[in-house]
Order: sequence, then C-alpha cells, then structure tokens
Amino acid sequence: MASKPEFVQYIADQLSDAGAITYRKMFGEYGMYCDGKIFALICDDELFVKITEAGKQMAPDLPQEPPYKGAKPYFRIEDTDNREWLVKFVAETCLELPEPKPKKKKGK
Repeated sequence: MASKPEFVQYIADQLSDAGAITYRKMFGEYGMYCDGKIFALICDDELFVKITEAGKQMAPDLPQEPPYKGAKPYFRIEDTDNREWLVKFVAETCLELPEPKPKKKKGK
C-alpha cells in the first residue's frame, strides 16, 4: 500500500522548523530531506528515520524496523503528532548525517 500524499505533506509540515524539508517519490514511496540530506523514508503512511547515535540517546526505546523488505533498520516513529519532539529529534539526527555529495554534471 503506497503512502498518501496528504500524510507525506503532514509530516513535511510537522518538520518545517527542523530545516528546509523536501520530499521526493521513490519506488512508490517517499524519501524525506532536510537541508538536502536524506534522513527518512515514508512507507505505508509510516515515518522511518535513519538511526544515529543522537537518535539512540534521545529515544533509546524507539522501535527499529526496516521500512520495506530487505532494507536496513530505521527508527519507526509512531507519534508524529508531537511536533516539538519530532523537530528536535530530526534536527539532532540531521546534524550527524553526512553532507550530500555534489551532483556530477551530465555528459562529462
């Protein structure tokens, strides 16, 4: 079951204070970006955030599950309505993620 665009937009709105939030359809689901860094996936209307040390310290009891079969585990975020906590969690996670690699120019 694919995620509903309304849910994806809701998550983007919830996280708007964490940075420049964008999303892109990927393989029938969605990748979420903060300031150009991919930090989460939305699959079947559930939010999955990359696991980082900061995330483990902030929320050691969050379930860790793969967002789709064959994927590595991510944090599965059950409470997407707690905006203040969600923004802080994503901001801390993104600080730990590497900067995106520059895109290569086509044809060179």
